[in-house]
Amino acid sequence: MEPVIEVGGLTARADGALLLDGVDLTVRAGGVTALVGPSGSGKTTLALALLGETAPGVRLRGSVRVAGVDVVGEEGPTRAARDVRGRVVSYMPQHPAHALNPARRIGSVLTELARLHRPDGTDGSGGTDGSGDSGGTGRAGGAGGGRSAAGREHAAGALRAAGLPDDPGFRRRFPHQFSGGQRQRVALAQVLACGPSVLVLDEPSTGLDTVARLRLADRLTRLAADGYALLLLSHDHDLVRAVAARTVTLDRGRVAAVGPTPEVLPAPAAPPPPVAATAPVRPPGAVLEARGLTAWLHAGRRGEVLRDVAVRVPEGGCTAVVGPSGSGKTVLARCLAGLHERHRGHLAFRGEPLPVLRRRTARQIRGVQYVWQEVRGSFDDRRTVLEQVARTAVRLRGLTPREAERQARAVWERLGLSAEHTARHAASLSGGELQRAALSRALLAEPGVLICDEITTALDSVSTELVTAEITRLREESDTAVLWIGHDLALVERLADDLVVLDSGGVVDSGDSRTVLGTPRSETTRLLLRSRHLGTAGPAALEPVPPGVQRKEHLQP
Repeated sequence: MEPVIEVGGLTARADGALLLDGVDLTVRAGGVTALVGPSGSGKTTLALALLGETAPGVRLRGSVRVAGVDVVGEEGPTRAARDVRGRVVSYMPQHPAHALNPARRIGSVLTELARLHRPDGTDGSGGTDGSGDSGGTGRAGGAGGGRSAAGREHAAGALRAAGLPDDPGFRRRFPHQFSGGQRQRVALAQVLACGPSVLVLDEPSTGLDTVARLRLADRLTRLAADGYALLLLSHDHDLVRAVAARTVTLDRGRVAAVGPTPEVLPAPAAPPPPVAATAPVRPPGAVLEARGLTAWLHAGRRGEVLRDVAVRVPEGGCTAVVGPSGSGKTVLARCLAGLHERHRGHLAFRGEPLPVLRRRTARQIRGVQYVWQEVRGSFDDRRTVLEQVARTAVRLRGLTPREAERQARAVWERLGLSAEHTARHAASLSGGELQRAALSRALLAEPGVLICDEITTALDSVSTELVTAEITRLREESDTAVLWIGHDLALVERLADDLVVLDSGGVVDSGDSRTVLGTPRSETTRLLLRSRHLGTAGPAALEPVPPGVQRKEHLQP
C-alpha cells in the first residue's frame, strides 16, 4: 500500500534546543507502526507535527504529508493542515486532561465530534444526546447544537471500541468522575468518534491495569485489521511487541533504528528473581495511616468510590496499592493528600489527625507530599521548571533561593535530567521529563511520606530505574515512607513491603506483598496476575469473572 503518512527531513527547534533533526518516517494503512525512544527524544513533537501542530515556541521545517495533503513545509505548518485534523488524522495525547473538557459531559462531546468531522454526522436536527448538555463550546470542537441520530450512533460505537459502556448514565458523566485509566479510554473514544483513517496514539496504555492493557492490545490489533493506519508512541515495549509490525526508534531527535519490531525490540531477558528485602525492622507505628476510609463523589454521600478502606505505611517502608482501573486508587491518594474532601474515617500522620489540605499546618503539608500521574497542568509556563521545583524548598523549608536551586539541581541530576533542561519551560519538556521534575519538586520538601500515583507510566526503562533508585535511597537514608500506586506488578514486587488490592472501592486483598502475589486470596488479584505478561498470558487472562468480583466501569451508580 501507498504510505498514508510521509515525513521527510523534519526538524524542530525550541528554546535554542534541537528537538528533531532530519527525521524520515512512513506509516501505511492496515498496520501499527511504533515510535519508541527515551523520554525527551522527540516522539510527541513528531506526533503533533503530523497534524501541523506544535507546542508553544517550537518551529518546524521539512516535509509532512498525510493522505496526500501537505501538512508541514519548509515554512512550517500549512493552511491545509486544518483540513486533515480530526477527520483524516486524530491524535490522542499522553495526558487525557489535555483532551477532555472538564465542563462538558462526555456523551455530548463525543456526539459533537462525530457531527463535526464525519460527513454523515449531522442532519440539522435539534435536541441533545441525552447527556443533559445542550450546547456550549469546548476543547473538542466548536459550538454545540443539533445532535443527529448518526452522531449519537457513532459516539456509542466509539465508546464500545474503546472498551467502555455506552449506557446513558455513563455518557452523562464528567471527566473528573473517571479514574486515570478510564480517562485514557475516553480520550481514545474521542479520537475514534471523529472517524479518521489515521490514529496517532501517545502512550495509550498509561494508567491501565494489566487486564485493560491486554484488552487494549486486542483493540489496537482489530483497528489495524479494519484498515486504520496506527502510529503508536510508547515506552511500553511489551505492548509494542504485541501489536506493532514495524518499529522506529528515536534518540535525541534522530532516527536511530527502523525495521521489523522483533529486530528493533528483541524479546527481553527473563527478569531476575526478587531479592529479599534488606530494610531494617520497622517500628510498629505508622507514619501515614487510614482506617475506615469511605469517600464519595457528590453531595449527600452519593457516588461512593471508597468503602471502609484501611492502609498504613511505616517509617522507611513502602506500601503499594494496586487494582483495576476505576477501583478507587487515585481517590485514596487524594484523600491522604487532603485534596478529596468528601470522605469520612480516620486519617493520621505520625499519630496525629490529618485534616483536609486547606486546614493542614505547614508541617503536615511538608510531611505528606503527593506526586500524581498527570502533572503538566501543575506547572506554570511563564517560569522555568527549575524555578518552580526549587520554590518548594524556599516555601516549606525556609532555604534561600540560591541554596534551593543548588539542591534542586542535585536531585534533578540524580533523576537523569541535564543542566540544559534547567532553563526550559514546561511546554518544551516531554511528559517523562515533567514527571521527573514533579518528583523532584516533592522531594525538595524532604517529606516524611511520599505518595506516588503512577509516576513511572510516562518513563522509559532507564528513567524508571533512576526513579526507583532515588526512592530506595530515600527509604534507606532518610526513612521516608512511600505509598506506591501502580499497575506494574514487577515493580511492586521490587519496591513494596506490603500490598493492598482494591476493587470496586473496597480492599479485597492485603498483607505482605510477596504473600499476596504468591498466594492471592481474591479473584481480582488472580486476574491481574494472569494478565500481567502481555502477549504470553493466553485466553485465560480474559475469562469472565464471577459477578460482583471484577470492577465494573462505574465510579457511581
